[in-house]
Amino acid sequence: MDYCPGNVVFADSRPKALIDFDLARPTTRVADLANALYWWAPLVDPEDRASSLVKAHIPTRVRAFADAYGMTAGQRAQVIPLANRMVANFALTAQAAAEVDPVFRRWWDEGVKDKLPRARHWLARQSAAIQSAL
Repeated sequence: MDYCPGNVVFADSRPKALIDFDLARPTTRVADLANALYWWAPLVDPEDRASSLVKAHIPTRVRAFADAYGMTAGQRAQVIPLANRMVANFALTAQAAAEVDPVFRRWWDEGVKDKLPRARHWLARQSAAIQSAL
């Protein structure tokens, strides 16, 4: 549940290791995929994406990810509704973490507090197109 780019060690442009397991916990296949998609598709407003992904066609990327992950039709039907709930909850948990952890406070102050609402609104607007691609 924390498979984000900052927790992947790359060597020769290929992922070599996963680190930082502080948020690891039991989960479902759908929740794990929704979380990974948030970071790697990514399910965020183009304003907050890496420059190489600003024009990325997210529905196509989500479909490729689900295909590679071997998602069933039932699991695909759950991904986007769950992603919407997950992204909405990110702001709540990030703000709570910022209140008690200086690292999260720095991230919050450096823009997470603005990026998360944009992600939530962007995903809500794009949900139908992404779900259709699945």
